[in-house]
Amino acid sequence: MGFMSAYHWFLPTTGDGDQVGAATVTAGAARHERPPTVAYLSEVARAAERAGFEAALTPVGAGCLDPLVMCTAIAQHTTTLKLLVAFRAGFTLPTLLAQQAEAFQWISGNRLALNVVTGGDPVEQRAYGDFTDHGGRYARTDEYLQILRKTWAGEPFDFAGEHYRVEGGGLAKPLEHVPPIYFGGASPAAEDVAARHADVYLLWGEPVEAVRERIERMRAKNPSLSYGLRIHVIVRDDADQAWAEADRLLKGMDPDRIAAAQQRFRRMDSVGQARMTALNAGRDLVIGPNLWAGIGLVREGAGTALVGSPDEIRARLAEYEAAGVDEFILSGWPHLEEAERVGQVLTASRAPVPA
Repeated sequence: MGFMSAYHWFLPTTGDGDQVGAATVTAGAARHERPPTVAYLSEVARAAERAGFEAALTPVGAGCLDPLVMCTAIAQHTTTLKLLVAFRAGFTLPTLLAQQAEAFQWISGNRLALNVVTGGDPVEQRAYGDFTDHGGRYARTDEYLQILRKTWAGEPFDFAGEHYRVEGGGLAKPLEHVPPIYFGGASPAAEDVAARHADVYLLWGEPVEAVRERIERMRAKNPSLSYGLRIHVIVRDDADQAWAEADRLLKGMDPDRIAAAQQRFRRMDSVGQARMTALNAGRDLVIGPNLWAGIGLVREGAGTALVGSPDEIRARLAEYEAAGVDEFILSGWPHLEEAERVGQVLTASRAPVPA
């Protein structure tokens, strides 16, 4: 027996609390009451594990703890939860990441998945020492993923490209459990690289028809891709309570936080971020049935939430599923308590289907 969709959670490595926080940087961040210690993040991970989530995404960026290091520690405090580790393509050699992934699989019992992040904020990229432009970053990512998969194959290989050169590369033996590659990006260059190298193409929570259109376009490029949706969830016993919680979160976003976040978003060259920012540009933050764009006022990346009763949330997830979404990466504040709350909603929706 199996279930139609896979559900994943999120590990807040910038810290956690009961207000909307930034994912990777300080601009727009709330004051976090819970620091991102190994103990606390492991508690969130175990709550997600108990709630039935299959994996947990850990972000990468200048303002959060290194995801590969943190997830190596968290793996020691969990048993079944997979760790979906984000990494910046180009910041380490692909041959080294291949070896690190091999070690992680050994340590964790083959629970690694990888989320490719090419980078969308030129200021942050330069702070890391990377001055490559948008198009160059995707060209580099294309080579990076070619080398990564060649290294895992275990056969000696040479590679000569614009960004990398390898002679006699390859692991000592093939990696038996190759981590699935998750890849997001809305520009034409991102779509092309994802179509060539990804297992799962990630989208942020736009209205259903926009998601459907993007999936159909990607299917034309690669019919074998799977699709994941990254979105937040605000669910309560009834719709009024859920929207009251959304209003509480909105009231917690003071003007200085919003201004700092929006200033950062304007300087970014990420097409996906521009699409998210456009969703909260109007007066009405409700941009579709149960779809709220208020999160994106202060949070980079995924900037929308599904808001409503359990039945409404299940109905909206089913609509995305019908549009072609295979996996959902969800979150809510605080991530510890909301893992259990959201997990209960999803458990009720998981009618078994024939395997």
